[in-house]
Amino acid sequence: MAPSKAGERLIYLPLGGAGEIGMNAYVYGYGMPGKERLILVDLGVAFPDMDGSPGVDLILPDVSWLAERKDRIEAIFITHAHEDHLGAVGHLFETLGRPVVYARAFTANLGRHKMDERGHDPKAIKTVGKFPETVTAGPFRVSFLPISHSIPESAGLMIETPAGRVVHSGDFKLDRNPVVGEAYDPELWGEAVKGGVKALMCDSTNVFSPLAGRSESTLGPAIEDLVMNAKGAVVATTFASNVARLKTLAEAGERAGRSICLMGRAMRRMVEAAEETGVLTNFPTVISIDHVSEVPRGNLMLIVTGSQGERRAASAQLANGKYNGVELKEGDLFLFSSKTIPGNERGVIRIMNQLSEKGVDVVDDAGGKYHVSGHANRPDLEEMHALVKPQILIPMHGEHRHLREHARIGAENGLQSIVAVNGMMISLEGNRPQVAGYVETGRTYLDGSVHVGAMDGVIRDRIRMALNGLVMVNVILDENNEPLGEPLCEIRGLAETGRSRAPLVDVLEEDLDQWLRRAPNKVRSDDAKLEDGLKRVVRTVTLEEIGKKVEVTIVISRLS
Repeated sequence: MAPSKAGERLIYLPLGGAGEIGMNAYVYGYGMPGKERLILVDLGVAFPDMDGSPGVDLILPDVSWLAERKDRIEAIFITHAHEDHLGAVGHLFETLGRPVVYARAFTANLGRHKMDERGHDPKAIKTVGKFPETVTAGPFRVSFLPISHSIPESAGLMIETPAGRVVHSGDFKLDRNPVVGEAYDPELWGEAVKGGVKALMCDSTNVFSPLAGRSESTLGPAIEDLVMNAKGAVVATTFASNVARLKTLAEAGERAGRSICLMGRAMRRMVEAAEETGVLTNFPTVISIDHVSEVPRGNLMLIVTGSQGERRAASAQLANGKYNGVELKEGDLFLFSSKTIPGNERGVIRIMNQLSEKGVDVVDDAGGKYHVSGHANRPDLEEMHALVKPQILIPMHGEHRHLREHARIGAENGLQSIVAVNGMMISLEGNRPQVAGYVETGRTYLDGSVHVGAMDGVIRDRIRMALNGLVMVNVILDENNEPLGEPLCEIRGLAETGRSRAPLVDVLEEDLDQWLRRAPNKVRSDDAKLEDGLKRVVRTVTLEEIGKKVEVTIVISRLS
């Protein structure tokens, strides 16, 4: 690489994933300030909930800053195929100027399907081999360093720049026997980092876990024992993307003499992609859903989607009743081979209770027997620090508390460190990281088929309607501003009767009619004043009648 020129700088700018878990998007730039050539590492989504984003389909990072500089984007690099790293590529590809996207084979396979679904050319995603293969993107040379995680072909990135080398860890664990995919190879990583590393951007998810992480391969015996001793049908759920776990579960069922069925489109798609790219071999034979009814219950094992309580996934539908004609019965066993992501507890517990009401025995991973994390624990993070030996450590992929703790550990071990959250631009020039500025960041909502900004008020209004209920008032006035009939009211999400024991609609219409007829002509002739007065009446009445200050919509019609 050409040496760094006077005045040029290397910057790091997280737009998502730093100060939160999910929605990862990290910008690297090199050049003169304000003219840097840029690459983007990962472009993921977060998932909505009914409390904070009701009705929303997906949450995307706000890439406005990057979109305004799309002529300076050299490429996008995707570390692995989890939705929080890959899921926004198809949605934001056009917004970012249709840059070339690089990924390893398995990730590229899934990414092309996402691109095709959004009407983009799948060929925009290029397949790249592992280190030492290198992609040149403007002033950057980027290599994919294989690392173990809970999805095949995960990788860290070696990013070479004129200002020094940066290692972007991606999501990782130090698993030397991951069942599916590549094992952690310290020799390969050691070879890659020879010559020194300026900065390590490092996964912080499990920084508070004090024990070294466990290998995926340790789960097989416990799962096999559980399945072998089950009397009725066995159902297991895990993350659809955890191909290694799917194989472990399926092999346990096969050894127990059970027929295996994969239920859920996402799960079947993951297995298909893994087989197409050669990542997965010798997966046990599976039967189609159509043949499940032909198998005795004691010889059946279902592996299903919905480990996080998703309402439309196979787990939830089986708990509610039937799924594709399959119904669980008393004496069946349901295994959650997964960890519940914070925020999803209520949905998962709801499913567990529904299954229990059916007489199904529910087994979760409270004891750690049937699940291991895909992220590095504190001792593993320290091992990565010692291997890479960076001058600078910048924690990423974690909530603020994770980043702060990770930075503290780095400082204790002699590393220059800084807590960099979304929107904080960091200069990596010199011997220590410096804050170079701040960028406005946030989130964009995919609401149906359109993108809605966090500040547009759409989701805020939806939450307010959900919390407060809605009254719609229709008023008709003639050419002299005289009311034609009394106002007509409709209510949504409100009690029909209140303190007066009369229908709420009747009370509203009567009080609105009285106010309207008493209002002076200068008020009735001014839509803004009229609307304001009618809203005050509605809110006064509803507060007295039902104790709620409701949302109000006024429709004024005038005859000319």
